Amino acid sequence: MSALTFRLREAPPERLDLSGLVPHRIGALSLSDIERLPIGTSRIGVAVADIFTVSEGERGEIRFQGGSSRFDLLGAGLESGQLTVEGDVGQRLGQAMRGGSIEITGNAGPFAASAATGGLVRIAGHADERAGGATHGAMHGLDGATLVIEGDAGDRLGERMRRGLILVGGRAGDYVGSSLIAGTIIAPAVGDNPGYGMRRGTIIAAEHGVLLPSLVPTGRHRLVVAQLLRRAVARIRPQSAELVTERAERRAGDLATLGKGEFLMPAS
Repeated sequence: MSALTFRLREAPPERLDLSGLVPHRIGALSLSDIERLPIGTSRIGVAVADIFTVSEGERGEIRFQGGSSRFDLLGAGLESGQLTVEGDVGQRLGQAMRGGSIEITGNAGPFAASAATGGLVRIAGHADERAGGATHGAMHGLDGATLVIEGDAGDRLGERMRRGLILVGGRAGDYVGSSLIAGTIIAPAVGDNPGYGMRRGTIIAAEHGVLLPSLVPTGRHRLVVAQLLRRAVARIRPQSAELVTERAERRAGDLATLGKGEFLMPAS
């Protein structure tokens, strides 16, 4: 059986809360029940049938034909199954998801995969600020899941990230890994002040902007663990694995905080 499909009928008149359209929440509902679910965020409000044409299919696989920057909280709390969006999505994609996979063919808004503890989020386009970062007032960002961004990532990628892996195909903005608690971020290029306030964790980049004076050079190292990391990354995104080299220039920091993090640059 094909996927349960939501075909976008028209541009949403307001921001939508799509957190309810995940397999474990709609698996037992009839098609008519799904169409009546409220997804609006204003006093007027809209239901699923006002925005989408819904076609029956396998509940463990959900497909959205057509996207919008007003698609908020898509895949939030996802436990299993697969979600695919043919287009863009809004903020907090995959927030607090625990498993399964999400694939976006377009761009994503702020806070993608924030607090996600498991599963895979793959964005074919760009991601806005704080992808893998903590939402306002939250204690931590990405917390064990894997986030892949094929395009560019905005500022503060992985802010207060606690565990997990972030792979970027393009350029990441300023303050990558700010207040990083743990986890690994890999990008070909990052902006200014990567690792600002980081306590632990690893940032790997071939190019960078201005570096903090509290990221202290420790020399060129031969990293045994790099072989294990390279193999793990290659299974997810082979291009990113090329940045994980056995020899690397290492900086430790941020020494203005706990200072047990590291910033690695590939070395020949």
